[in-house]
Amino acid sequence: MAKQPRILAGQTALITGAARGIGRVTAETLVRRGVRVAIGDLDFQAASAAADELGPSTVALALDVTDRASFTACVDGAEAQLGPVDVLINNAGIMPIGPFIDEDDATARRIIDINLHGVILGMKLVLPRMIARGSGHVINVASQAGKYGFPGGATYCASKAAVINLSRAVHKELRGTGVELSTVSPVAVNTELGLGLSEPRQRQFRKIEPQQVADAIVETLEVPKFDVHVPKQLAISERVSALLPLSVQEGLSRVSRADAVLSQVDTAARAGYELRAAHSEPALDTAPEQAQLAQTTGD
Repeated sequence: MAKQPRILAGQTALITGAARGIGRVTAETLVRRGVRVAIGDLDFQAASAAADELGPSTVALALDVTDRASFTACVDGAEAQLGPVDVLINNAGIMPIGPFIDEDDATARRIIDINLHGVILGMKLVLPRMIARGSGHVINVASQAGKYGFPGGATYCASKAAVINLSRAVHKELRGTGVELSTVSPVAVNTELGLGLSEPRQRQFRKIEPQQVADAIVETLEVPKFDVHVPKQLAISERVSALLPLSVQEGLSRVSRADAVLSQVDTAARAGYELRAAHSEPALDTAPEQAQLAQTTGD
């Protein structure tokens, strides 16, 4: 018998990195379901604009996911204004790309701090509150890049693979608590983060729209499951791929041009995003080449 979808209306959700992209569309989709939404983002001005557009059931909160004090203030602010956080969607993330051996140390630390440590911190702050209430749902937005290693984005792939396995472990620890945990792993998405990426030959790996990810998130909140692929047919591809020798997997990746997605990109199209990503964690200095980019491309 199919599970009865949970009613989301009246719940409170906190979404990190929600001023734009997947987070922004997810916030809008949840608001339409009657959910109160806290939009957390490092760019408070953009978060405020998004909250104003989405209406009185949303609030904007400044959030640096790498900073415990900032994240704590964001959670406290969300609960003070909207009520206990029933749903945490760890969506904030960055994807600077380029050859691994050319990646500077500051960029590597920034990717891991935001994409992985931000998820760790969010769960550590919210899960005790959910466990005490005996209910709640955490969704960690991962990526198909965390399931397959794509050249040109090695550290990004590593960060998302870590999120997936972190979530698997925590999911087991949450058994019997009444708290759900899910990972949502989309292919490349048609957002600023996905600008200039190559398209593979396989249809199921081609870029999708953020609404598809938002719909998958909402569906997962209504009918919880742990491992969510977007699009859904990727679950079959993953199972088939796991049965193949590594040499065959890599050969198919080359033939399908999946290997080119992050390694053969339009750098001009990505310049603005790469600049913003370079400033996405105030605690870290901008790398010299990124500082030069800032001087030549503007804000």
